[in-house]
Amino acid sequence: MLAGIKSLKIVKKTGDKHGSWMKDPGKKHTKIYLLNGSVNNVILEFANIMTFMEDNHTLKARRVTLPSPWEGTGHIIYQGFLFYHRYGSLNEIIKFNIQKRNITDQMLLPGAGRIPAYQLSPSTKIDLAIDEQGLWAIHAEPETGGNIVITKINHITMAVEHTWDTSCSSKDAEAAFMACNTLYVVYNFPSGGTSRIQCVYDVLDAVNTYEIPVLHFPKRQGSHSTIHYNPKEKQLFAWGDGSQIIYKLHTKQKV
Repeated sequence: MLAGIKSLKIVKKTGDKHGSWMKDPGKKHTKIYLLNGSVNNVILEFANIMTFMEDNHTLKARRVTLPSPWEGTGHIIYQGFLFYHRYGSLNEIIKFNIQKRNITDQMLLPGAGRIPAYQLSPSTKIDLAIDEQGLWAIHAEPETGGNIVITKINHITMAVEHTWDTSCSSKDAEAAFMACNTLYVVYNFPSGGTSRIQCVYDVLDAVNTYEIPVLHFPKRQGSHSTIHYNPKEKQLFAWGDGSQIIYKLHTKQKV
């Protein structure tokens, strides 16, 4: 389980205030993917992080155009597929083959799409996540008072496996991520400040929500539009005010 956030590295500053960037934890390659903006239909694929960090980086990127744009910043790439919330739909999740450039599957996520997953990131209605167990979806529902709901999705069949109603509020939340079957919700101030994890929900219930102290993100002041965990590298890939950031984690065994 997460014991703290050790350090941050601002890898680059490019693009809009909102966006998402990531590696594919289900593949051996070192490619970096940049998805700029909260509505767009172009993925930029870089050979590695060094290419991404270069000044004229966009000239060296492979451009992949989606048949329909994404909405929000909650997309994820896993085993060669981009999973994303389709723009203009209430709760449709698309599975897109990046290499073949075609849609291979889609699904509707019951109950999702009516309110933002996080109050401070209003463009994202569905936030997808990858951890050691595979694909998850995070959203909020008005019926639960805006509390966050987690859904485990089979990434191959796109079928819902299970859903959990959590006690974590979406109010003043800006992002969340899944790691080792556990949801970590990141809160901030509406004007931006020091981000902090102060609600944790373990779907296997090995950790009591209240046992974990508030975990603050180091140094940086501002806000995040995306924080995604990479289970292969055991670190967080975040997008904060147009900066692409990696956070290293301090973990400990569950007792």
